[in-house]
Amino acid sequence: MKYIITLFFGMILLISCAEKVVEEPDNLIPKEKMTKILHDLAILNASKSLTGNKFKDSGIEVMEFLYEKYDIDSTQFAQSDLYYASIPLEYQSIYEHLERRIQVQKDTMEAIGKRRNDSIREANKIRSDSLKAIKEAKENESTPSP
Repeated sequence: MKYIITLFFGMILLISCAEKVVEEPDNLIPKEKMTKILHDLAILNASKSLTGNKFKDSGIEVMEFLYEKYDIDSTQFAQSDLYYASIPLEYQSIYEHLERRIQVQKDTMEAIGKRRNDSIREANKIRSDSLKAIKEAKENESTPSP
């Protein structure tokens, strides 16, 4: 009897898990486009937190900017986000792709920064060596030769 009851509840659970929690909206944003939107949203929100009120002072509203850039509206974004969130593996896939993309950009920026710092360091060394050579040349000119 326990086995039958467990099996019954297991079947109910399995069937209920197979049902869609949220129906796919008619105007679903494709997964690739949604990933791009969420990427831009992450970058803009990070920029917004770093720059303080610069966005507000310049009249830039992040979400309105994204809606216009991707030719979507707030309802379409909210429904698509809710739909993808109702499918955990799909949502995880979107965020993993997003994380990889941001990591690639971060690595690129760090490499550029390192090259820039190396260039500055090299330029400062050349400048220092040049100034040292000029100073030595002036000292040699000012000391009389025997």
